[in-house]
Amino acid sequence: MKKEDILHLEKLMNFLSLHFLKKNEWEDVSKTEWSYIVAELNDLIIHKNSEKEIKKEPDILGANYLYEHLIINKLKKYYQNENAILSKPNLAKLSLIVKALGYSNYIDFINSNTEAFNFNDLRIDMNNVKQNAEVLDKLVGCWYSYNRNLPENPLQAKEDRIWRSAVEIYKSETSGEYFVERSGGDHHKYFGKVTAYSDYVFIIMNSNTFIRQRHFISRIKDINEKLKNPEYKLHELHFISTCISFNQEPIALFEIFQKADRKNFIPDSISFPIDSNEIPKSIIKQLEDTEANRIDYK
Repeated sequence: MKKEDILHLEKLMNFLSLHFLKKNEWEDVSKTEWSYIVAELNDLIIHKNSEKEIKKEPDILGANYLYEHLIINKLKKYYQNENAILSKPNLAKLSLIVKALGYSNYIDFINSNTEAFNFNDLRIDMNNVKQNAEVLDKLVGCWYSYNRNLPENPLQAKEDRIWRSAVEIYKSETSGEYFVERSGGDHHKYFGKVTAYSDYVFIIMNSNTFIRQRHFISRIKDINEKLKNPEYKLHELHFISTCISFNQEPIALFEIFQKADRKNFIPDSISFPIDSNEIPKSIIKQLEDTEANRIDYK
């Protein structure tokens, strides 16, 4: 196994640890807990076969497969001796695991959960402008994001949809820049840079799977005066976003960030219908005003 294969396998085991046990590292999981995860995965495999009405008995994992084959014989052996010769794990078994979790195959899982975002491709050039560091520091933390794609002509809208996804803004310890990461549908992850000057906040984002960039702009009126109050807290941000789609047609998007309680922060995207009771009325009111939310490109 190459180091890259080890890192991919480690990503999977960490994912399983977090998904089933809320533990961040595979090293924190005991042999008994790995058996529990296997049982949960097997239940998912059996359930998926039943949904598809497949009569053939499903392939399932042995009770100690994760612990003995992947933890003991792969990860632990590698970290005890990085020069050890290790055979690659069974790709069919790995695909079986990730398919139970909703991915199409093992490669899809790896690509969808990459953390190697290329932030250097994202540039927000504001020459001779001093960043509003106070605003940026207020933005650091976890947020919920409500958004809706708007049609070219609002009168043609046949269905309304609203998405809620998780957003985290943080300051890079190495570069001092402000970064943002956000979950999306179908296991996509979005990443970007954030900057601010005067009353304005700018975000430029991209995806780990799509070759496109999305630009957000927000104005927090009188923010510099508000920041003079030590009790002031920033709870909500309204953004207008633009991006270029694959067919080069401009897209307008109205978006609202709301500060999330870190204890209850959900790192997965969740889709709601527009009339869901889970969506605050203030959000509905904003989203229903399609004319006010539009950007006129003509």
